[in-house]
Amino acid sequence: MAVSFQTTIHPQARLAHAPPSCGTKLYSGLKLQSPGTFGAGKPNLTAEFYGKVHKSLQPRISNHKPTRAQIGMMPIGTPRVPYRTPGEGTWQWVDLWNALYRERVIFIGQNIDEEFSNQILATMLYLDSVDNKKLYMYINGPGGDLTPSLSIYDTMQSLKSPVCTHCVGYAYNLAAFLLAAGEKVVLCPFKFNFF
Repeated sequence: MAVSFQTTIHPQARLAHAPPSCGTKLYSGLKLQSPGTFGAGKPNLTAEFYGKVHKSLQPRISNHKPTRAQIGMMPIGTPRVPYRTPGEGTWQWVDLWNALYRERVIFIGQNIDEEFSNQILATMLYLDSVDNKKLYMYINGPGGDLTPSLSIYDTMQSLKSPVCTHCVGYAYNLAAFLLAAGEKVVLCPFKFNFF
């Protein structure tokens, strides 16, 4: 156990020296430091920032009831983009995936497993049932499991709509197989397209 020399010999000396008041303490990061450490008179931006954040998070009094300050945050979820419906001419906010599907674009950007494959299959079958325009499949992924990838391949071959495939990054393993299965294979002009 570490005990200071002054405390052991002169216990009354400890009471004579009061700790520095809050006005003489400086912040470094989020820890209190004595003013002698950094020198008095220098502005401490971290302390000012900490004070502002701490003040904004303190409960406020409104009608004698404590209330919290509202903090503006970004919404969590799928990003929304403006989209103009062809028949209406008005703009509306739709989620990103919905906007891509309306333009007949399918994006494979992750490992192909059973669940993801079922989503892709359902999308392809729905878009083929609407009309026979081209489908555009953009691939940037590591491939995936054999059975789900082959089910996507079989569906691509059975559709009335032609499926154009585009590699926009890398297509490894069975993603390269799906890339080659398209009607028209396009490699985007990037330096680092791998398949």
